[in-house]
Amino acid sequence: MLIAKKTALAPNLDGTLQSAAWDAAERSALFVDMASGEPAAYETQAAVLWDDRNLYIGFWVQEPYPVAELTEPGSLIFQENDVELFIDGGDCYYEFEVNALGTTYEMFFIWKDAFHKFDQSEYDVHRRHAYTFGGDFDRRPETFWDGNHPRGIRWALRDWSMAGLICKTSVQGTLNDPKTRSEGWRVEIAIPWTSLRVLSGEKSTPPTPGEVWKMFFGRFEKLRVGGNDVQAAWCLTPHGRYDTHIPEKFTEVCFKA
Repeated sequence: MLIAKKTALAPNLDGTLQSAAWDAAERSALFVDMASGEPAAYETQAAVLWDDRNLYIGFWVQEPYPVAELTEPGSLIFQENDVELFIDGGDCYYEFEVNALGTTYEMFFIWKDAFHKFDQSEYDVHRRHAYTFGGDFDRRPETFWDGNHPRGIRWALRDWSMAGLICKTSVQGTLNDPKTRSEGWRVEIAIPWTSLRVLSGEKSTPPTPGEVWKMFFGRFEKLRVGGNDVQAAWCLTPHGRYDTHIPEKFTEVCFKA
């Protein structure tokens, strides 16, 4: 479980994570391999803060030679080095990804078995050009269409944009320079509670102290191993397989006053 402390002083929101608010935050344990739970090659930590207006998330990313090339919002950021935040809403969940350049990717998923609970005009899957999504699956015949999750298919809204979200990044070193060693990069995110109501279910926004939300804190990293490029997947709470879309495995975040 990760403790989210309430802050009386809002963070600077400049991407550096250098403020009194973050100094007082409780940082997570180091990220581990998403499937095995073994230590990751590089260090990654996250922290969560909150006040009556916003949810705040910080990532500290060790990367000796930070790389980021995608610049178009909505690009498939997970195909290069990134950090990721998912927030579970029970019958839906939200996905956010960002690289060191600050290029972002957002998705909103609604479980097909719960779609009738959502306003059909606002979430019209034809008007919004939604896709069906079975999750990260192994392409075996028995899971090809529905994936591996017991709930099966989700509607994936690719046009989602979390209103009022602010995301800033900073690089502690030099980006895209394989000859210069760097410390890494950082990410600072703020999301208004008014925008998170769609994910709150019966929970309060802002939360009541003691309430628990479930969130995924992850990272994808391309590594050169034995002359081959591999993409490592690391996260705070291991999932048992390389699949980010398992909300029941997300980290519990407890909000404290």
